[in-house]
Amino acid sequence: MVLNFTKTDSIPVLPKRQNNLNKFSTYIMLSNQNNQLALQWKHQPSLQRNLKLYEEKHQEFSNLFCHQDKGIDIANFWRKVAFDESQLIATWEPSNKTQLAYEHLASYFEEKCYWAAKDLCKEPNANSWEEYLCIARLLVYNPLRLKEILVNYNFESANIDTYISKILTNHIKFSAEVNRFSRWRLLYKKIDKELIEALKVFGIIEPEISLIVFARKYFKQVYLINKVKNPTRITGKKWIAPEEEDFLQSAQCYNVEKVLPTAPHEVFVNSNKVTAKQIQDWMEVCIKALESYPISILPKFSLDALQLDGFEVKSELQVAEIEWEKISSTEDTREQGFLANQANSILSEQVQSMKLDDRKILLLYYGFGLNQKQLADRLGMNQSTISRYLTKSTIKLLEAIAKISQPQRWVKQYVRRWLENEYHAPVHSDLIQAALVSAIKKLVKEEREILQLYYGEQMDEIKIADQLGISLDEIATTLTRARNVLQQKVMQEINIWIKEYLEKWLGNYSKSLLKVVLKNEAKLGKKELKLEEQISLLEIYIQSQLY
Repeated sequence: MVLNFTKTDSIPVLPKRQNNLNKFSTYIMLSNQNNQLALQWKHQPSLQRNLKLYEEKHQEFSNLFCHQDKGIDIANFWRKVAFDESQLIATWEPSNKTQLAYEHLASYFEEKCYWAAKDLCKEPNANSWEEYLCIARLLVYNPLRLKEILVNYNFESANIDTYISKILTNHIKFSAEVNRFSRWRLLYKKIDKELIEALKVFGIIEPEISLIVFARKYFKQVYLINKVKNPTRITGKKWIAPEEEDFLQSAQCYNVEKVLPTAPHEVFVNSNKVTAKQIQDWMEVCIKALESYPISILPKFSLDALQLDGFEVKSELQVAEIEWEKISSTEDTREQGFLANQANSILSEQVQSMKLDDRKILLLYYGFGLNQKQLADRLGMNQSTISRYLTKSTIKLLEAIAKISQPQRWVKQYVRRWLENEYHAPVHSDLIQAALVSAIKKLVKEEREILQLYYGEQMDEIKIADQLGISLDEIATTLTRARNVLQQKVMQEINIWIKEYLEKWLGNYSKSLLKVVLKNEAKLGKKELKLEEQISLLEIYIQSQLY
């Protein structure tokens, strides 16, 4: 539920949280409703999952959780979990239970932050409510500071709600009086990764995110010189708001730098020059996004925050499968899985059909990391012979993979489709698209300019010829040449990925054979074997196989 401004003041109404699940798993989100600031509660799925887990597995918590008037008691429960010095973890509990306990408390204290900020706004000469709210939230979402506060809590003197409200009020007063807090300092200090994360949750999408982050880069430079390092500014005083001249200078820097190859692709392909007003609007969006989103306020200590940044934990056995997806031209995951299985099957057949020496050299080289000299000494061959065998075997396997992926059949169409549909806002996590962006930056100036006019501004060839004063034939030739360069770049990258995939596959294949050998040895009662013994056993195993 979202409500707009009250009639008595300009502070938006905070909707009530109806149950304990919401009270301990949501945070305040600022939004615009009919051009007015409004508040709503945003769910954190990780906290919801944790609450349901404890409700199911922990009897004491379950008894508290079913009563909607037990918010204070539930807060004290999470305080005990956070302060559990033994850190004993039940088999069902998450390994990061302490961290989650602090996040539940911060979520619960969101309402206290709102009311402390609102009450202080009633005083004469008060600062803005948004500033007070951000000061309070910065405190409760800092687990180190929150721990310091809760250590001193005495449940006999006051309940935890009253205690936290008093702490927040005093903290806001102190921070505001000594001018320690500034929304412009918040904007200046946050790193790009946190800002991007906050903008995404705030509803901003590409390519605007890249434009905003690029604009902040130059705003920070101007603001640092004109305001932060200004000789007239007293050290320790609040970071003051920028002026129109600061935004104007930022826009000038932006427009000069946007045409350089070092500028982000999304910035370069946006032909419009930005104005001082646009820079100012973007910076306000940044501040609101950072003030709204708690994960952008608190330190990066949670797995959820890492996942939002695109970080994933992968096991070693998953690597080859993930690498294979790079060279697949289809978006159908079932077909990708089929291609991966097909590659595994064909490569296995190819290795098994090789002569004994070829197979042994290949598996020892990729499976144990033996170099060519070590292999030559071990097998009684010349190093040149080892090199020739490796080259011949590797080429044979690479050709087998190439027959599956067939990049020569789909790369040309892929590049054309990407230029037409995704040129403005490429997906940088897609390695093929990232390779295309990199290749565009390496084109000569004339090729980049014509590509930008044709695909970026959707200008036809006649208008481009008129604007640049060149013939239609030159336009067509340049476009064809640029597309060919991009296609070659993609083909080069695919060849690299295929080679990387093959190396990982051979390593995993060798290890899988070794596991079979070691398993058989373990059945015979033999203990852990040294590397040299493992290599010898694998050689014997390979030689014993009849295909």
